[in-house]
Amino acid sequence: MKGLSMTIPQLSSEQLGAAREAATQARRARAELKDRVKNGELTFSKALDKALADDTLSRIKVIDLLRSIPRVGVTRATEIMENLQIAPNRRIRGLGRHQVERLNELFN
Repeated sequence: MKGLSMTIPQLSSEQLGAAREAATQARRARAELKDRVKNGELTFSKALDKALADDTLSRIKVIDLLRSIPRVGVTRATEIMENLQIAPNRRIRGLGRHQVERLNELFN
């Protein structure tokens, strides 16, 4: 593998602008989902289902979605993750079927 170098593609200003806009829209969608959980408009289980079905939303870290639940802070979210044997850096799209089931059981 020595000697192999990858060149970074040169993007036009239009392509850069489009990429920035797409990234901004993705961040807004993820923030909106967490806000809806925080405000009680959406249950954790429904938010989890919605995130699993959407590629953009599935990139939310599990701990961040847990922390959006009212009265769940850093400590409690960390305890939940440890009890369910979910890695601290795991994103929703990286959850296994059993982990999703256990999260749903915990919040139903």
